[in-house]
Amino acid sequence: MGKNNVDLICSAGELTGIFEKSHSLGQFLQQVISVVAWHMRAAVCSVYLIDRRTDELVLTANQGLDPGAIGRIRLKQGEGLVGTAVWELRAIREGRARQNPNFKPVPNIGEERYEAFLAVPILRGSQRIGALVVQDPQPDYFDENDEKALRAIAAQLASTIENADLLLSLHELSGNAPGAPGLLPAGQPFIRGISCSSGVAQGAAVILTVAPDDGFRQASAASAAGEPPAVDFQTALTRTEAQIEQLQIEMEAKLADVAALIFGSHLLVLKDEQFTGAMRASIARGAAPAAAVKEVVDRFVHLFSTSVNPVLRQKTLDVMDLGRRLLRNLYGGSDEEANYRGTIVVASGLLPSDILKLSAQQAEGLVVIGGGATSHLSVLARSLGLPMAVVGDERMAALPDKTPLLLDADQGTVFINPTEDILVRYRDLKSAMTQAEQAAADTKAESLTQDGVRIRLMANINLLSDVPVALRLKAEGVGLYRSEFPFIVRNDFPSEEEQYRIYSRIVREMEGREVTFRTLDIGGDKALSYFPLVSEANPFLGLRAIRFSLRYRQFFAPQLRALLRAGAEGPTRIMFPMISSLEDFLTARDVVHDCAAALRQEGLPCAEKPALGIMVELPSAAEIIDDLTQEVDFVSIGSNDLVQYVLAVDRTNERVADLYQPHHPAVLRVLHRVAQAARRAGRPLSICGDMAANPKMIPFLLGIGIHTLSLDPRHIPGVRLAIGGIRLADAEALAAQAIGLRRLRDVEELLGLGGNEGA
Repeated sequence: MGKNNVDLICSAGELTGIFEKSHSLGQFLQQVISVVAWHMRAAVCSVYLIDRRTDELVLTANQGLDPGAIGRIRLKQGEGLVGTAVWELRAIREGRARQNPNFKPVPNIGEERYEAFLAVPILRGSQRIGALVVQDPQPDYFDENDEKALRAIAAQLASTIENADLLLSLHELSGNAPGAPGLLPAGQPFIRGISCSSGVAQGAAVILTVAPDDGFRQASAASAAGEPPAVDFQTALTRTEAQIEQLQIEMEAKLADVAALIFGSHLLVLKDEQFTGAMRASIARGAAPAAAVKEVVDRFVHLFSTSVNPVLRQKTLDVMDLGRRLLRNLYGGSDEEANYRGTIVVASGLLPSDILKLSAQQAEGLVVIGGGATSHLSVLARSLGLPMAVVGDERMAALPDKTPLLLDADQGTVFINPTEDILVRYRDLKSAMTQAEQAAADTKAESLTQDGVRIRLMANINLLSDVPVALRLKAEGVGLYRSEFPFIVRNDFPSEEEQYRIYSRIVREMEGREVTFRTLDIGGDKALSYFPLVSEANPFLGLRAIRFSLRYRQFFAPQLRALLRAGAEGPTRIMFPMISSLEDFLTARDVVHDCAAALRQEGLPCAEKPALGIMVELPSAAEIIDDLTQEVDFVSIGSNDLVQYVLAVDRTNERVADLYQPHHPAVLRVLHRVAQAARRAGRPLSICGDMAANPKMIPFLLGIGIHTLSLDPRHIPGVRLAIGGIRLADAEALAAQAIGLRRLRDVEELLGLGGNEGA
C-alpha cells in the first residue's frame, strides 16, 4: 500500500479527533505517532520534547523502538541528528543516516537496522519545543512530500503541547480565592459606552469577570438554592466534555482559518487530574457536587488570573466557562443552556480567541468592561456578527446573573431591566434592519452614480466566514483581506501550508473576482501572545506591520510563498501595510521575487507576476507618493490609520476620541494629493477603512477621483444606495470647495456633518 500522508496528516480535523479521545498528553502523542507512522508507512515514529529544567530533548513517545527508551533517551540540543534539527531550526532528511557525521548511535534500543531518517523541529513561533522523527529500514525512503507532511503535523502539535505546558506551570502555583465588587445604584436604567460592533441584542446577563472579592458566579439558580443535582458528577463531566468536543467540530467546519484546536485548553483543563480530580476528592469527602465545582473553579480562576505567566492569565475565562458548564450539566440543563444562547455576556480582559469561543457558543451580544476594546477585537466581532460595546463602569461586573439586558451596540448603550416600550421599539428596529439587508441582496451588483459613472465596491474580509456575506451582498471583489487574524487568534505562527489553504480557499470562493491580500499587520493594538516583543512606550510607532515582516523574514517568507501559490488559482494582488519609505517597498518586493523564484525552482505553481501595492497610512508615504507610484502596481489608502497618524490621535483612546476627525482639512488635502499622484502615474487607487463606508464622506472621495471603495460587506447596500444619488460633476465641485476650506466647522457644514458625526 502506498503512502497517503499529505492529505490525511495535514488534516487539523484528524488531529482534533485524536485529541478529543485522549486522557493525557502522553496518550495523545502516542496515538499521533501511530497515525503518522501508518500514513507514512514508516517503521519508526518518535516525538522528542524539551525538558525546560535541563534544556535536554527527551524521547516522550515512540513506536518501533524499545518501549523502555521512552523517558530514558536524552539529547542535548545540537547533539545527534535530532538535536541538530532542533538547534538549527530545520528539517534533516537522510537516505542513510549513519553516513551523516552528526549521527549518534544509541545502543540497545533496536535502532541499528533503520537507514532512512527524517526529523523536523516542533516550533511555537521561534521557540523550540521538540522534534518529530520517522525512520525506516529502506534507504532513501522519505521524500519532499514526507517532509512537507511532517512539518504540517509538527505545526499542529505545537499548540497542544503549549497548553499542556501551561497546565504544568499551573500546578506549581498557589494562592487564595478572590471576593466582590461594589454594586450599581438601584434602578439605573442604562449605561452608556462605545460601540465596537453594530447590532441589537437582547438577553439575560452572564457575568464572566474576575473582579476583587468576586468568586466564581454560579450559573445555575438551582445550585445556588441548594437543590440536589439531577445527575452524578461523572455524568455531568462526560456531558461537558462531549459538548466542548462538538463545539470544536462546529468551529472547524465554520471557521477553518482561525479555529484550529481553539477549545484545546478547555479539554486539557477538563482532563487534568488537579482540576476534575480535586472535585472528585471533595465530593468523596462529603461536599455537595456544586460546592466542589465552585471551590475548585474559584481556586483555579485565582491561580490563572494572578499568574506571572501572561499566556496562563489568558486562560481565566476558559476555566470560568468550564465551571458554568459543569454546573449546568449537574442540574440537568439542556445543551442550549450550556451554551450562551439567549444571553449577553459581560466580561473583561478578552482576547480574540475568547470572542471566537463566545460566538461559537451562540452568545447574543457582548459587553466588555473597562478600557477601550482594541481595534482587532472590534473587527473580529463585526465579522462574526456579534454586537459588542465597551463600558467604563466596572460595577457592571456586579450585576446578578440573569439580569435582563438590551444591548444597542450601534449606540454603545446597555439597557438594564429594559421596559416593554424599549423592547418593542428595538424589536421593530431589528426587523426593519433585517428587511433592508434582504432587499439589498436582491439589487444589481453594479454601483453607478446618478450620471452613470461606475464605482467599484469591494469587501473587507477578516475571516473565511465573511466571504459568503460579501458574495450575497454583491461585492465586486475583496479590496482588503486582513491576513493577521489567523495569526492573532492562534497559539503559534500558522505554517505556509496552513496559510496556503486559507488564501487559496478565499480565491476559489470569490469565483474569479479580484482578491487583494494585505501582508501581516501586527503591532500597535494587535499583539501575538506567543511572540512577545520588547515592551514599547508607543507601540503604534514601533515594530509593526511591514517593519515586523522585514525584521523577521523567517515569518514573512512563508506568508509570501503561500500568497504566491494561492495566486496561481485566481486574480490576486499583494499589498504591504505601513510603508514609510521607497526602501520599504523595494525591499519587500525583492523578498517577493526571491520567494517566487524559489517556488518555480521547486516546481510549485505560483503567480508569475503578482501585482504589488502599498497602503498609504503614514504622512511620510503621502509626502513621497509621486516616487512610490512610479514603482508600485496599485495604491490603497488606509483611512483609519492615515487619520490617526496625520492628526496624532490614538483612535483607541476614549479620552481623545472626539479629536479623531476624518474630515479635518489636513486629512482632506492628503487624500487629494495621493489621488492626484495615482492619476498622474496611471495606478489603480482605492480607499478602505471607516471613511469608505460613511455616506457623507463619499461625495468628497468620488470628487477627488477615488472610484474604488473597500468596506465591511454589510455596509455595501447602504453605500451603493448613496452612490446612486450622487452626480459626479457635483461631487467634483464639492471636493474642490472642501480642499480650500481652512476650518473644521466649515468642512462640517459643507459635507453635512453634525459636529463630530464624521468621526
